[in-house]
Parts: sequence; C-alpha cells; structure tokens
Amino acid sequence: MIAIGRNDRVFVLTGAGISAESGLATFRASDGLWAGHRIEDVCTPEALERDPALVWKFYSERRASCAKAEPNPAHMALAELESKLGDRFFLCTQNVDDLHERAGSIHLVHMHGELAKSRCEAECGRTPVEDRAVYRSIDEVPYCACGARLRPHIVFFGEVPLEMNRIEREIGKATVMLVVGTSGSVYPAASFVNWARHASARTVYIGPERPLNAASFSDVVEGKAGEVMPGLFDVECG
Repeated sequence: MIAIGRNDRVFVLTGAGISAESGLATFRASDGLWAGHRIEDVCTPEALERDPALVWKFYSERRASCAKAEPNPAHMALAELESKLGDRFFLCTQNVDDLHERAGSIHLVHMHGELAKSRCEAECGRTPVEDRAVYRSIDEVPYCACGARLRPHIVFFGEVPLEMNRIEREIGKATVMLVVGTSGSVYPAASFVNWARHASARTVYIGPERPLNAASFSDVVEGKAGEVMPGLFDVECG
C-alpha cells in the first residue's frame, strides 16, 4: 500500500509499459526496431524529409491500432487517484496515445507529443490540430494554413521534448513521484526521479521488472501495473 497524505502533491511519470498492457506495441532499443521499422526510417526529422509517405503510413497505422485499444486498470487507477487529489496530482506521460484521457485523466502533458494531433511541418507556430485520420496515401494528408504539409504531432528522436519547463516546475513541487511502466533508459525522463529526490520527494517505481535506475527509488513495486495498481493507494482525505 502506498500512503498519500492530505498535504502530498503527486507527480506521475508513465511510459510504454502501461500502454503495452492495453496491447500497443513498444519500442525496444535492443533490436532497433519499432513495429517492424527502423527508428531512423520513421521517427526522425530526416526520415520525414526523406520519405514523408512512409512516416505518415507508419503513424496512420499506429492511429488505427490506438483506436482499437482500451484503457486498462492501471490507467483507471491513476484517473481515480487524480479524482481524489485534484490539483495536487500531475501526470506526465511519455506515451503518445490518448488512453490516459480516455480513462478520465485531466491534469497531464504528453512530453513526446500526441498521436491524435498534427502540426505544421514547417513549424510556423500555429497550434497543433486534432487529427485522428488514417491516411491511405501522402496525397490525403492536409496542409497547414501557411501552405506547408501537416506532420504528426510527435517528438521525433533528436527533437526536444515538450513542456519541459512545466514538467520541471511540477517535479519541484511534488512530495511523491510515481513512475509507472518505464525502464529508466530514455532521457530526459529517466532523470526525473533524481530531480524529485533532490527536492526530497518520496519516489516509487511500479513495473514488471526492476528498472535500470532502481537505486534511485525509495520503493520498487514489481508486477504488471494493471494488476498491482488498483487498490494500491491509501489516500488520506483532508
């Protein structure tokens, strides 16, 4: 049981493991492949410039897969925790799917972008737009008002994650950090637990195997998130 007091502020970081429990494919650096594709062919700025049709095909397929997936009990447990804590809860996810939102989470950011949005390929500054379309060819992909083609609203490898200033502020205010379903191998997210420790927060890892940075956590809860998280939190009402 993880005790959360009436004055605690909780920062949650989730990774690919929580989405994998809903059946979504994850990237594993050991084989360098993502759903059968090399990362450099589908998830870099150079790939978008070289072969936008392949990049859009890949992300259209991911949109189709995401549409079929459902939030699992771990997503639901975090949404329930947020409902009890209100603005003392903040969720940062490395995942680009919308399973947290569909489970009911509100106070969250997607540091690696959102699959259900597109933005200007020329980075003209216009706000990303909701876009759940599954494009059959590059000719179907819409254009921005500035005239450039839209691109997936995804942080490609080599690009800067989103909302980093806000994330750092929220970590600085947190008294408890929960890290769910991420191996501790992807930076800068893998550094967040150390930022939280420097701010004297209690740090808890939840996942099926010990993370690479296990020594940085106050507690490690081993097990599938969807199995161990329901009923895990003892929230003191104030």
